[in-house]
Amino acid sequence: MSSVGISRTDPSYRGLAAPWGPGKPYPELASLLPAHPGPPNHVYAAVRATLRALGLDAGRFGTPGWNPLGDLVRRGGRIVVKPNFIRHWNPMVGGTVESVITHGSVLRAVLDYAWLAAGPEGSVEVAEAPQHDCDFDEIRRLTGLDAIARLYEEALGVELAVIDLRREAVTYRDAVIVERRALPGDPRGYRLVDLGPHSAFHASGLDPSRFRGADYDSRPTTEHHQGGKHEYLLSESVLSADLLVNLPKLKTHKKTGVTLALKNFVGINGDKNLLPHHSAGSPRVGGDEFPSGSWIDSARGWAVEVGRNLLRRGIGTGLIRAARRAENAARGEAFIRSGNWHGNQTTWRMCLDLNRVVYYSDAAGEHWDAPEPVRRVLTLIDGIVAGEGEGPLAPVDRPLGAIVASTDPLALDLACVRLMGFDERRIPKLREAMAATALRIGRVRRPEDVRLVEADADGTMREIGLGALAPERSFAAHPGWKGHLEARPSKAGAA
Repeated sequence: MSSVGISRTDPSYRGLAAPWGPGKPYPELASLLPAHPGPPNHVYAAVRATLRALGLDAGRFGTPGWNPLGDLVRRGGRIVVKPNFIRHWNPMVGGTVESVITHGSVLRAVLDYAWLAAGPEGSVEVAEAPQHDCDFDEIRRLTGLDAIARLYEEALGVELAVIDLRREAVTYRDAVIVERRALPGDPRGYRLVDLGPHSAFHASGLDPSRFRGADYDSRPTTEHHQGGKHEYLLSESVLSADLLVNLPKLKTHKKTGVTLALKNFVGINGDKNLLPHHSAGSPRVGGDEFPSGSWIDSARGWAVEVGRNLLRRGIGTGLIRAARRAENAARGEAFIRSGNWHGNQTTWRMCLDLNRVVYYSDAAGEHWDAPEPVRRVLTLIDGIVAGEGEGPLAPVDRPLGAIVASTDPLALDLACVRLMGFDERRIPKLREAMAATALRIGRVRRPEDVRLVEADADGTMREIGLGALAPERSFAAHPGWKGHLEARPSKAGAA
């Protein structure tokens, strides 16, 4: 049985401002925070209630000694907090950046409890590799990270390290890279990890020569996933941490249906071009780039490959930008490209690989044969303002008012899928992770394996069934997933 904690609150961040103080003098924080904790903060209260619902340090709740993350890490340990900072803007009409990235108010509450657990002799770091066209300085401003860091320095005399894990940032124009900038990256460096036969790609039947990653040059993607190898370049700061706190955003996703816990580890990579995102071509020829084997889509696939090769050599940018504008004008942005549909057989495997690395790696290396995970990970999902439709980059805001947490990523994703009105059996990364016991990710194999506890800010707690999470209206799926995620009527109220 795996526990999930949930708390409900006002489905907005209205009235809150950086550095997002707790809003009241909670007893466990008396030795940590200044005497004046700021205006009322319902998000902070929801995070606190969710940690209580999860049962962390349950016997001391309400006392000065309550230390929820102390159940997961020793004092003096190094804690890495991994939010979802994918991009600093939302181009969708009816959408804001609030449905795209983890909000600063959620981040602040978790950071306070992280410092409470680690103590001044420990360390707390925020680490993330957003999309390579993200403005990280703007992310810091939007989330109030600099204001939070100043508060800790002044009040506690400690440094909050904020690490952009990317090694490169780029600028796009009309979907073509026009500038590349080298970045410092992870100060602890990176680790090349080979899962080999422990990869979800092993014996999948997929052709590595068709794998396409995050850049024009597909050679690194295919070279690191052939000959029995399945290699990823991952952050050493993350892999050597004593505790990893995962803070995803609750939203839909074009390649995996939903984001949630399992997907958020894409942001611990030093080179996202080693991440297979889709396989070139239609299913008819062994790919999953688009569903149709029609001549127009086959021609489009061929043109994309020609364009990639031209751009890799630094030529043809003007022609390719014009072609992309013409295609968008003729077919719209919603048509399926680059594996953005329910038939994508590549990205969910990559997500499970990253989770396998996270749960079976530590500072000493990889432990693929360990009977249990060698790492503790706490995942807490920001569902105050969630995202539906064309996530993860262009969702429409969906006010939800939920904070959900667990130390089991499968239990957590299962609960959040039910919150969205979706069916976990129709989401490959969750369905296959629950079924593939050999991967040993999480403990949930069926919905009955989840214990769900809801807590109110006033301290009331109750155990509820998964069926109680079903919304009045299901989230709108990404266009490539519409009709392939939603729970059937009889399913919505199931346990």
